[in-house]
Amino acid sequence: MPYFTIDTSTIISRKLLDLPDNFLFSSVVLMELMAGANDDSRQKAWQRAYREYEKDNSLIVPDVEDWLMSSKVLYWLTNARKKKAKGKSPKLKQGATQRMALDVLLAVSARRWRTTVITDNWADFRAIQYYCDVKLVKASEFFK
Repeated sequence: MPYFTIDTSTIISRKLLDLPDNFLFSSVVLMELMAGANDDSRQKAWQRAYREYEKDNSLIVPDVEDWLMSSKVLYWLTNARKKKAKGKSPKLKQGATQRMALDVLLAVSARRWRTTVITDNWADFRAIQYYCDVKLVKASEFFK
C-alpha cells in the first residue's frame, strides 16, 4: 500500500482532521501545527496526535542523515538562487528561509520513508525535488 504525508499549509488550508490509514504524519508538520495552534485545546490535540502516531510507528521523524541531507539541499537551493540572480543573494520574504528549511526536512525524511508528499506549495517542493528525489502530488489532484 502506498503511503503519503501532507505538508502543513495543505492541512491548514483544507482544515484536514480525519486522515486515512495509509497516512503517515511528519513530526515536522506536527511541530508547525503545535506551534501555530490557536489555543491550548488545539495544541493539546496535536500533541495527542503526535503520541498516537508515534505509538503505532506512523510518525515520520527526521534522523541524523535527514538533517545532513537537508543542509545540503538548502545549500544547493541557495546557490541556485544566487546563480539565477547573477551572484547576488536575492531578498526573501520574512520567514521564507525558515519555511523552506522545514519543507526540505519534511521532503527528505518523507523520501527515506518512501512516502509521497501531498502539497499545495508546489513550486517550493518541486525545487526541493530537483535535489532530493521525493515523490510529490499536487493537493488539488489528490483531493479531487
